Amino acid sequence: MDAHKRKDFQTSYDLVADEYVQRIFEELQHKPLDRQLLDRFAANVRNVGPACDMGCGPGHIARYLRGRGVEVCGVDLSPAMVERARRLTPGIEFRQGDMLTLEVSDGAWAGIVAFYSLIHIPRDDMAQALREFWRVLQPGGLLLLAFHIGDDSIHLDEWWGQKVSVDFFFFRSDELATSLREADFEIEEIIEREPYPDVEHQSRRAYIFARRPQM
Repeated sequence: MDAHKRKDFQTSYDLVADEYVQRIFEELQHKPLDRQLLDRFAANVRNVGPACDMGCGPGHIARYLRGRGVEVCGVDLSPAMVERARRLTPGIEFRQGDMLTLEVSDGAWAGIVAFYSLIHIPRDDMAQALREFWRVLQPGGLLLLAFHIGDDSIHLDEWWGQKVSVDFFFFRSDELATSLREADFEIEEIIEREPYPDVEHQSRRAYIFARRPQM
C-alpha cells in the first residue's frame, strides 16, 4: 500500500470512527459463530502468552477476548479508532500501527486475530502482511482470520455521510489459504458461513485458523 493510499485509508476511518462504534461495537452479540470461534481462539492462547487484535477498530474483539481471560492488545492504523478503543475499554493496550510494518519484536505474541482487517490489504501486499504476522507470532502461535468471500473489490467515496477513499477486497478461501502456506503457515481449519440477515453486509464469510509451525 503506497503512502497516499495509506493516508486516505487512515483518514477515512478517522472520519467514520464515531458511526463505526455505533454500528459495529456490539455486533458480536448477534454473531454466534464468531463468538464460538473467538472462544476457541481464547482457549488456545489463554495460558500461552499475549495475543493481538489486528486492525482492532474500536476494540470490540479485544474486549471480548479479555472477557475470556486472554492477555490482549490492539493495533489499528487509525488514530481515531485507537482513541475510541482506549476510551471504550480501559485497561487494554491499544496502539496505532501498520500491519505491513509492525513495531513489535519477533515472536512477541501467542496469537493474532485479524477480523475483517486483511480486507483492506491489496493482493500485491498480502504476502508482506502475512510474513509480518508470522514474524511476530511465537513458534506454534495461532492466527485466526475473518474475511468476505469473493473476487470483488469495492471502492467507497462516501461512507455513512462522510467523504472517504477506502477499498475493500474480497478473497476466496483457497486463495488466502495458498497465501498463508506460501508464508509458511500451517492451515488448521477453514470455515465458511452465509451472512446473518439484518446484522451485516450480505456477503458470505470465511474464517481460517492457521498456525506458525513449532521450530
